[in-house]
Amino acid sequence: MCGIFAYCNFLVEKDRKTICDILTAGLSRLEYRGYDSAGIGIDGDKPGDVILYKEVGKVSGLKKLISEGSSDPSKTFVSQASIAHTRWATHGQPSTRNCHPLRSDPKHEFIVVHNGIVTNSGELRLVLQKRGFVFESETDTEAVAVLCKYIWDSQPSQRITFTSLVKAVLKELEGSFAFVFKSVHFPNEIVTARRGSPLLIGVKTEKKLKVDFVDVEFPSVGDNEKALDTLAPPSESGLLAPPAATSAGGKIFRSQSRAFMSEDGMPQPIEFFIASDASAVIEHTKRVLYLEDDDIAHVAEGELHIHRLRKDDGQLSAVRAIETLEIELAEIMKGKFDHFMQKEIYEQPESVINTMRGRVNFDTQTVTLGGLRAYLPLIRRGRRIVFSACGTSYHSCLATRAIFEELTEIPVSVELASDFLDRKTPIFRDDVCVFVSQSGETADTILAMRYCIERGALCVGVVNTVGSTISRESHCGIHINAGPEIGVASTKAYTSQYIALIMMAIVLSEDRTSMNERRKQIIDGLHELPAQIKAVLQNDKLFQQLASETLHDSRSLLIMGRGFQYATCLEGALKIKEISYMHSEGILAGELKHGPLALIDENMPVIIIMTRDALFPKVQSALSQITARKGQPIIICNEGDESIPKNAKTIQVPKTVDCLQGLLNIIPLQLLSYHLAILNGFDVDFPRNLAKSVTVE
Repeated sequence: MCGIFAYCNFLVEKDRKTICDILTAGLSRLEYRGYDSAGIGIDGDKPGDVILYKEVGKVSGLKKLISEGSSDPSKTFVSQASIAHTRWATHGQPSTRNCHPLRSDPKHEFIVVHNGIVTNSGELRLVLQKRGFVFESETDTEAVAVLCKYIWDSQPSQRITFTSLVKAVLKELEGSFAFVFKSVHFPNEIVTARRGSPLLIGVKTEKKLKVDFVDVEFPSVGDNEKALDTLAPPSESGLLAPPAATSAGGKIFRSQSRAFMSEDGMPQPIEFFIASDASAVIEHTKRVLYLEDDDIAHVAEGELHIHRLRKDDGQLSAVRAIETLEIELAEIMKGKFDHFMQKEIYEQPESVINTMRGRVNFDTQTVTLGGLRAYLPLIRRGRRIVFSACGTSYHSCLATRAIFEELTEIPVSVELASDFLDRKTPIFRDDVCVFVSQSGETADTILAMRYCIERGALCVGVVNTVGSTISRESHCGIHINAGPEIGVASTKAYTSQYIALIMMAIVLSEDRTSMNERRKQIIDGLHELPAQIKAVLQNDKLFQQLASETLHDSRSLLIMGRGFQYATCLEGALKIKEISYMHSEGILAGELKHGPLALIDENMPVIIIMTRDALFPKVQSALSQITARKGQPIIICNEGDESIPKNAKTIQVPKTVDCLQGLLNIIPLQLLSYHLAILNGFDVDFPRNLAKSVTVE
């Protein structure tokens, strides 16, 4: 999602132009992550001054803005700290005021860059506004910057350290994040923290480091919890009580870090590069340190100190190793992957977690969708639910139609947006219309939404892009939170849309006690899903072998299934058409003898989905019809299913709840399409004639 980069030099002379070039180059290396705006925060000409440059659009536009700025590019800094960010909107549409770094106040006392989502930012914002603070943006991050100032202002007599202040802030936050903090009160210092979002620190020195690790520092024995509690004791509201000054007993033990000691005991020139991933630092240094969850890193006076947010549970090492990157810059723009599509397929264990994060409580087996909360009574009273989408998004709607009807007992229809408009479909005021689009800018889907709005229907948007047309114009909605998807063929957005719609069905049925057990069954299945997706991905070599030995020379491919798996067949066939340019057709197994059976012989490649559910016996019948015509299908089945013929070629996947099984069954088809395209020498990420966001009819 967002990209973080920060640069801190100590006893290394750099002029402002060079510093800005380092920052913008770092952001350029993070462009592949996807973003809609970019910004930097640097020191001004006078002590205590901070300059922010922000631009919606590309990093190249930010560079132009900096070059046209009024700051002196030749001003030299022996020591300084600066931060930079590329933003993928999750709270607030892309705009200069929502672009990072976010400031605490007009004097820039604290500025922050952030990757992730603060799920309780609304509550924090409300409490801070009641205390007189004014907000400038729509972002969740600004609440963190303002909270820094609130805690600082609450300590007029005895100032706390930068690290202690950040600890007090983090204790109030819920969600996943990686932060970098900069403050005029702590010149030339940076504090970073992470929980759930990656962050690394590159180290560059002329001399060899004395040791290849950094000690993790803890509060003195017995004072860990006490020290933290005194910073933010609970208030009557449960939020943001003014912190008391840190007691002497709770001071952080701080020694000189052994890694940065010089032979003569004198400070040595050093540079630190903080980034979301290695692509941004590899051109500067190959010596990097990866932060763990709940690590807080403090860079000051040429030293790096790492603290823990909470009392250590003994599971993590007491040191953080400084590692040497063995890869070159050209190799890591896509991480360890050859293509963005491959990377995005492998990101699905994490992207499905991000879709559920802060929404599914596995302890209480409940689902909360904040974007729909106010409209749930209206949706439940609707006469029917009409889904409208295109391409892969249409398939995600089709995949979840049956569970919507089962849980809500409301009639559901799924429409291709272009056909929906062509037919001038009757829409009524008590209809609920759901519009699904990865980009939120799909032209046909937008026109279908406007058609429904004109007729008084309640319109719900399900998108992956905050600030998109659908997210702005719909009455309410769900952000799927899959992160940027660069490959034209949608992979992780499909699984995230699928899960978002499953969650919506669960929430809508909460007033039906007869569905309690079914809801709990599905939520338990969601809990197991990320690990099961990882298990499927581990069989990639088998999928590659099937592609090269069985399917590579074919000109056509039929994919069959029924029930929940019909949508999987359509989506798998679409992927194969999109990137391998092979004709492929998804067929409802129940329709086999009504025409498609004429195509079956020993030369026609077939994939049939036979994972266990209520319709399994009917799919067995379809398999018998195929084999009777000398067909030799590849069978997607559950692990250990002994009813599958022993001589059949199989793709085995873990078993899950019937309505979630399609999330596991689609992974092999995504990877088969990828390998077929590679074998044919096609551009996987940018297939011919196709665009990522279809903004014309």
